[in-house]
Amino acid sequence: MLDTNATMPAMSTRVVWLFDIDGTLLFTDGAARDALSLAIRDEFGVADDLRDIPFAGRTDPLILADIMTKHGLAFRNGEESRFWATVYAHMDALMTPGRGYLLPGVHGLLDDVAAERAWVPALLTGNTAEMARIKLGHFGIAGRFAFGAYGEEAPDRNALARVAVARASDRFGVPAERCIVVGDTEHDIECARAAGARVVAVATGVRDREFLAARGPDLLMDDLSDPAPCLAMAKEVGA
Repeated sequence: MLDTNATMPAMSTRVVWLFDIDGTLLFTDGAARDALSLAIRDEFGVADDLRDIPFAGRTDPLILADIMTKHGLAFRNGEESRFWATVYAHMDALMTPGRGYLLPGVHGLLDDVAAERAWVPALLTGNTAEMARIKLGHFGIAGRFAFGAYGEEAPDRNALARVAVARASDRFGVPAERCIVVGDTEHDIECARAAGARVVAVATGVRDREFLAARGPDLLMDDLSDPAPCLAMAKEVGA
């Protein structure tokens, strides 16, 4: 189960890790874009590969809003739920064996986080909860996160980060300053700042190291293959 209500005693938890998904943990080789494109075709008869719609670091509902605006479309009662069901059906079909990959060091870092009893791994992602489940499940890591904050839960990424840190506080007694956002875009850096959290930026997505450095993350890494710097940061944050 991806998102649970299980908690540890508040005093035992020192750090909550808030992981982005796409470009941070994994790549799906554009499967989400393809799934949305196919759903627009099926539900509205519109052919569009969506290559001009920005996806990186944004929430799924905001991406869909851009698509709808571009084509002058609107949902009537009940149609949006049906649309997302179509998206998820296509996403399930598109995530065939061999499509996409986990990024370097992801398994190792998740193992390291799990080994520390005072640390909790969680998700802070623009994906809807179901899209996150499909992507993480494809790579066998859906069960490795205690909770999540998902794209349908807030109007933008900054508000979503506030949802995540509030959840960390409510469930584990961990304040914002002991939450660490791990992400690959400027949106991850900005939302961490907006929520009062720390942030590790990884240059594994569409933004390069120079671009991310200019946004001033607490820690900048080329990838997660050597997790030592972010583990050291977490120990300092939780001290």
